[in-house]
Amino acid sequence: MMIKIKNLNFIYNPNSPFETKALNNVNLEINEGDFIGLLGHTGSGKSTLIQHLNGLIKPTSGSIIVDGVDITEKGADLKSIRQKVGLVFQYPEYQLFEETVYKDIAFGPKNLGLDDSEIDSRVRRAMELVGLDFESLKDRSPFELSGGQKRRVAIAGVLAMEPKVLILDEPTAGLDPRGRDEILGEIKSLYNKGNITIILVSHSMEDVARLVNKIVVMHKGEVAMEGTPREIFRRAEELESMGLGIPQVTYFMRKYKESGNDVSSDVLTIDEAKEELLRYLRRNGND
Repeated sequence: MMIKIKNLNFIYNPNSPFETKALNNVNLEINEGDFIGLLGHTGSGKSTLIQHLNGLIKPTSGSIIVDGVDITEKGADLKSIRQKVGLVFQYPEYQLFEETVYKDIAFGPKNLGLDDSEIDSRVRRAMELVGLDFESLKDRSPFELSGGQKRRVAIAGVLAMEPKVLILDEPTAGLDPRGRDEILGEIKSLYNKGNITIILVSHSMEDVARLVNKIVVMHKGEVAMEGTPREIFRRAEELESMGLGIPQVTYFMRKYKESGNDVSSDVLTIDEAKEELLRYLRRNGND
Protein backbone atom coordinates (compact mmCIF):
# COMPACT_ATOMS: atom_id res chain seq x y z
CA MET A 1 0.00 0.00 0.00
CA MET A 2 1.18 3.48 -0.79
CA ILE A 3 -0.14 6.98 -0.12
CA LYS A 4 0.62 9.52 -2.82
CA ILE A 5 -0.06 13.21 -2.20
CA LYS A 6 0.01 15.45 -5.25
CA ASN A 7 -0.13 19.26 -5.32
CA LEU A 8 -2.19 19.36 -2.12
CA ASN A 9 -3.54 22.72 -1.00
CA PHE A 10 -5.88 23.56 1.86
CA ILE A 11 -7.32 26.89 2.93
CA TYR A 12 -9.18 27.47 6.19
CA ASN A 13 -12.08 29.98 6.07
CA PRO A 14 -11.72 30.76 2.35
CA ASN A 15 -13.01 34.09 1.05
CA SER A 16 -13.23 35.56 4.52
CA PRO A 17 -11.10 37.94 6.60
CA PHE A 18 -9.80 34.86 8.46
CA GLU A 19 -8.58 33.02 5.34
CA THR A 20 -5.46 30.99 6.13
CA LYS A 21 -3.50 28.78 3.76
CA ALA A 22 -2.57 25.75 5.86
CA LEU A 23 -1.10 23.56 3.10
CA ASN A 24 0.73 24.86 0.06
CA ASN A 25 1.41 22.53 -2.87
CA VAL A 26 2.39 19.50 -0.76
CA ASN A 27 3.85 16.55 -2.66
CA LEU A 28 4.75 13.42 -0.71
CA GLU A 29 4.91 9.64 -1.06
CA ILE A 30 4.47 7.26 1.85
CA ASN A 31 5.52 3.72 1.03
CA GLU A 32 4.53 0.44 2.60
CA GLY A 33 6.72 -0.29 5.61
CA ASP A 34 7.75 3.31 6.21
CA PHE A 35 8.07 4.57 9.77
CA ILE A 36 7.83 8.33 9.28
CA GLY A 37 8.46 11.06 11.80
CA LEU A 38 6.41 14.13 10.89
CA LEU A 39 7.99 17.23 12.40
CA GLY A 40 7.06 20.86 12.37
CA HIS A 41 6.51 23.84 14.61
CA THR A 42 2.99 24.68 15.77
CA GLY A 43 1.11 26.00 12.74
CA SER A 44 3.37 24.23 10.23
CA GLY A 45 0.48 22.27 8.72
CA LYS A 46 1.32 18.79 9.99
CA SER A 47 -1.99 18.22 11.83
CA THR A 48 -3.95 19.50 8.84
CA LEU A 49 -1.98 17.15 6.59
CA ILE A 50 -2.63 13.99 8.59
CA GLN A 51 -6.37 14.70 8.72
CA HIS A 52 -6.39 14.63 4.92
CA LEU A 53 -4.95 11.12 4.79
CA ASN A 54 -8.17 9.34 5.74
CA GLY A 55 -10.60 11.87 4.34
CA LEU A 56 -11.45 13.80 7.51
CA ILE A 57 -10.63 17.00 5.64
CA LYS A 58 -11.34 17.56 1.95
CA PRO A 59 -8.56 19.48 0.18
CA THR A 60 -9.07 22.82 -1.47
CA SER A 61 -7.18 21.38 -4.45
CA GLY A 62 -4.86 18.51 -5.26
CA SER A 63 -5.22 14.75 -4.86
CA ILE A 64 -4.52 12.01 -2.32
CA ILE A 65 -4.24 8.45 -3.59
CA VAL A 66 -4.51 5.73 -0.97
CA ASP A 67 -3.94 2.14 -2.07
CA GLY A 68 -4.71 3.12 -5.66
CA VAL A 69 -7.90 5.07 -4.82
CA ASP A 70 -8.13 8.84 -5.19
CA ILE A 71 -9.95 9.70 -1.96
CA THR A 72 -10.54 13.28 -3.07
CA GLU A 73 -12.84 12.23 -5.90
CA LYS A 74 -16.59 12.47 -5.48
CA GLY A 75 -18.08 9.15 -4.39
CA ALA A 76 -14.84 7.77 -2.91
CA ASP A 77 -15.50 5.06 -0.31
CA LEU A 78 -14.17 6.89 2.76
CA LYS A 79 -15.43 4.21 5.16
CA SER A 80 -13.11 1.71 3.50
CA ILE A 81 -10.25 4.22 3.53
CA ARG A 82 -10.70 4.85 7.25
CA GLN A 83 -10.36 1.14 7.91
CA LYS A 84 -7.05 1.17 6.05
CA VAL A 85 -5.72 4.42 7.53
CA GLY A 86 -6.17 4.60 11.31
CA LEU A 87 -5.74 7.97 12.98
CA VAL A 88 -5.07 8.34 16.71
CA PHE A 89 -5.53 11.94 17.83
CA GLN A 90 -3.76 13.67 20.72
CA TYR A 91 -5.20 12.60 24.08
CA PRO A 92 -7.24 9.75 22.53
CA GLU A 93 -8.24 8.54 25.99
CA TYR A 94 -10.74 11.41 26.07
CA GLN A 95 -12.62 9.51 23.38
CA LEU A 96 -13.02 6.38 25.53
CA PHE A 97 -16.66 5.93 26.45
CA GLU A 98 -17.63 2.27 26.91
CA GLU A 99 -18.04 0.64 30.34
CA THR A 100 -15.29 -1.95 29.81
CA VAL A 101 -11.96 -2.11 28.01
CA TYR A 102 -13.27 -4.98 25.87
CA LYS A 103 -16.33 -3.07 24.68
CA ASP A 104 -14.32 0.03 23.88
CA ILE A 105 -11.83 -1.84 21.70
CA ALA A 106 -14.63 -3.89 20.12
CA PHE A 107 -16.63 -0.80 19.13
CA GLY A 108 -14.99 -0.31 15.72
CA PRO A 109 -15.00 -3.95 14.59
CA LYS A 110 -18.63 -4.25 15.76
CA ASN A 111 -19.56 -1.32 13.52
CA LEU A 112 -17.97 -3.14 10.61
CA GLY A 113 -20.62 -5.83 11.03
CA LEU A 114 -18.17 -8.57 11.96
CA ASP A 115 -19.37 -11.66 13.81
CA ASP A 116 -18.68 -12.13 17.53
CA SER A 117 -15.85 -14.59 16.94
CA GLU A 118 -13.95 -12.23 14.64
CA ILE A 119 -14.56 -9.28 16.99
CA ASP A 120 -13.20 -11.29 19.93
CA SER A 121 -10.15 -12.31 17.90
CA ARG A 122 -9.44 -8.71 16.90
CA VAL A 123 -9.79 -7.39 20.44
CA ARG A 124 -7.38 -10.03 21.75
CA ARG A 125 -4.84 -9.31 18.99
CA ALA A 126 -5.06 -5.54 19.44
CA MET A 127 -4.57 -5.79 23.20
CA GLU A 128 -1.58 -8.06 22.74
CA LEU A 129 -0.05 -5.65 20.20
CA VAL A 130 -0.12 -2.77 22.69
CA GLY A 131 0.99 -4.85 25.66
CA LEU A 132 -2.32 -5.06 27.55
CA ASP A 133 -3.16 -8.31 29.33
CA PHE A 134 -6.52 -9.54 28.01
CA GLU A 135 -7.74 -11.58 30.98
CA SER A 136 -6.94 -9.07 33.70
CA LEU A 137 -8.10 -5.95 31.85
CA LYS A 138 -10.95 -6.90 29.50
CA ASP A 139 -13.71 -6.37 32.10
CA ARG A 140 -12.13 -3.33 33.78
CA SER A 141 -13.49 0.16 33.24
CA PRO A 142 -11.03 2.07 31.03
CA PHE A 143 -11.48 5.06 33.33
CA GLU A 144 -9.85 3.15 36.22
CA LEU A 145 -6.59 2.66 34.33
CA SER A 146 -3.37 4.69 34.38
CA GLY A 147 -2.78 7.37 31.79
CA GLY A 148 -0.46 5.13 29.79
CA GLN A 149 -2.90 2.22 29.89
CA LYS A 150 -5.79 4.43 28.77
CA ARG A 151 -3.67 5.64 25.86
CA ARG A 152 -2.93 2.03 24.89
CA VAL A 153 -6.61 1.08 25.07
CA ALA A 154 -7.38 3.95 22.69
CA ILE A 155 -4.63 2.85 20.29
CA ALA A 156 -5.86 -0.76 20.52
CA GLY A 157 -9.33 0.44 19.46
CA VAL A 158 -7.81 1.75 16.22
CA LEU A 159 -5.63 -1.35 15.73
CA ALA A 160 -8.69 -3.59 16.06
CA MET A 161 -9.84 -2.11 12.75
CA GLU A 162 -6.63 -3.67 11.32
CA PRO A 163 -5.43 -0.59 9.43
CA LYS A 164 -2.52 -0.79 7.01
CA VAL A 165 -1.38 2.68 8.07
CA LEU A 166 -1.37 3.96 11.65
CA ILE A 167 -1.08 7.72 12.23
CA LEU A 168 -0.22 8.82 15.77
CA ASP A 169 -0.52 12.51 16.65
CA GLU A 170 1.76 13.24 19.63
CA PRO A 171 1.03 9.84 21.26
CA THR A 172 3.04 10.63 24.42
CA ALA A 173 1.58 14.09 25.09
CA GLY A 174 0.79 14.61 28.77
CA LEU A 175 2.21 11.28 29.96
CA ASP A 176 4.76 10.90 32.75
CA PRO A 177 8.22 9.51 31.80
CA ARG A 178 7.20 5.92 32.53
CA GLY A 179 4.03 6.24 30.45
CA ARG A 180 6.02 7.81 27.60
CA ASP A 181 8.54 4.98 27.59
CA GLU A 182 5.78 2.36 27.66
CA ILE A 183 3.89 3.88 24.73
CA LEU A 184 6.99 4.41 22.61
CA GLY A 185 8.18 0.88 23.35
CA GLU A 186 4.85 -0.56 22.24
CA ILE A 187 4.84 1.56 19.07
CA LYS A 188 8.34 0.34 18.17
CA SER A 189 7.35 -3.25 18.95
CA LEU A 190 4.22 -2.90 16.84
CA TYR A 191 6.29 -1.67 13.90
CA ASN A 192 8.89 -4.42 14.31
CA LYS A 193 6.17 -7.07 14.07
CA GLY A 194 5.61 -5.91 10.50
CA ASN A 195 2.66 -5.42 8.18
CA ILE A 196 2.05 -1.81 9.19
CA THR A 197 3.18 1.64 8.11
CA ILE A 198 3.43 4.25 10.87
CA ILE A 199 3.36 8.05 10.76
CA LEU A 200 4.41 9.58 14.07
CA VAL A 201 3.75 13.28 14.69
CA SER A 202 6.06 14.46 17.45
CA HIS A 203 7.85 17.48 18.92
CA SER A 204 10.52 15.25 20.49
CA MET A 205 13.65 15.03 18.38
CA GLU A 206 14.96 12.29 20.70
CA ASP A 207 11.90 10.09 20.16
CA VAL A 208 11.98 10.57 16.41
CA ALA A 209 15.73 9.92 16.18
CA ARG A 210 15.51 6.52 17.84
CA LEU A 211 12.28 5.28 16.29
CA VAL A 212 11.73 6.30 12.68
CA ASN A 213 13.50 5.54 9.41
CA LYS A 214 12.32 8.62 7.53
CA ILE A 215 11.59 12.22 8.54
CA VAL A 216 9.32 14.76 6.87
CA VAL A 217 9.64 18.35 8.10
CA MET A 218 6.74 20.73 7.57
CA HIS A 219 7.19 24.52 7.59
CA LYS A 220 4.62 27.15 6.71
CA GLY A 221 2.36 24.59 5.05
CA GLU A 222 5.06 23.09 2.86
CA VAL A 223 7.35 20.05 2.95
CA ALA A 224 10.64 21.72 3.85
CA MET A 225 12.80 18.61 4.26
CA GLU A 226 12.58 14.89 3.64
CA GLY A 227 15.16 12.21 4.34
CA THR A 228 16.62 9.77 6.86
CA PRO A 229 17.04 10.95 10.48
CA ARG A 230 20.80 11.27 9.98
CA GLU A 231 20.36 13.34 6.82
CA ILE A 232 17.81 15.65 8.45
CA PHE A 233 19.62 16.19 11.75
CA ARG A 234 22.83 17.17 9.93
CA ARG A 235 20.92 20.31 8.93
CA ALA A 236 20.75 21.75 12.43
CA GLU A 237 20.93 25.41 11.41
CA GLU A 238 18.02 25.05 8.97
CA LEU A 239 15.95 23.22 11.57
CA GLU A 240 16.67 25.93 14.14
CA SER A 241 15.53 28.59 11.67
CA MET A 242 12.16 26.77 11.61
CA GLY A 243 11.89 26.70 15.41
CA LEU A 244 13.03 23.08 15.62
CA GLY A 245 16.24 21.45 16.76
CA ILE A 246 18.25 18.25 16.85
CA PRO A 247 18.56 15.62 19.60
CA GLN A 248 20.33 16.91 22.72
CA VAL A 249 22.94 14.16 22.50
CA THR A 250 23.80 15.31 18.97
CA TYR A 251 24.29 18.87 20.26
CA PHE A 252 26.55 17.50 23.00
CA MET A 253 28.71 15.50 20.58
CA ARG A 254 29.07 18.52 18.29
CA LYS A 255 30.27 20.68 21.20
CA TYR A 256 32.58 17.92 22.42
CA LYS A 257 34.15 17.70 18.96
CA GLU A 258 34.49 21.50 18.75
CA SER A 259 36.44 21.33 22.04
CA GLY A 260 39.19 19.46 20.21
CA ASN A 261 38.11 15.85 20.70
CA ASP A 262 38.37 13.66 17.61
CA VAL A 263 34.92 12.10 17.73
CA SER A 264 32.12 11.75 15.24
CA SER A 265 29.34 14.24 15.90
CA ASP A 266 27.01 12.36 13.56
CA VAL A 267 25.21 10.49 16.34
CA LEU A 268 21.49 10.49 17.08
CA THR A 269 20.96 8.45 20.24
CA ILE A 270 22.47 7.93 23.69
CA ASP A 271 23.59 4.42 22.67
CA GLU A 272 25.39 5.73 19.58
CA ALA A 273 27.10 8.43 21.66
CA LYS A 274 28.19 5.89 24.25
CA GLU A 275 29.74 3.65 21.58
CA GLU A 276 31.52 6.59 19.95
CA LEU A 277 32.91 7.89 23.25
CA LEU A 278 34.12 4.42 24.23
CA ARG A 279 35.88 4.08 20.85
CA TYR A 280 37.50 7.48 21.36
CA LEU A 281 38.69 6.66 24.89
CA ARG A 282 40.10 3.29 23.81
CA ARG A 283 41.86 4.95 20.88
CA ASN A 284 43.37 7.55 23.18
CA GLY A 285 44.39 4.87 25.64
CA ASN A 286 46.19 2.98 22.86
CA ASP A 287 48.03 6.16 21.85
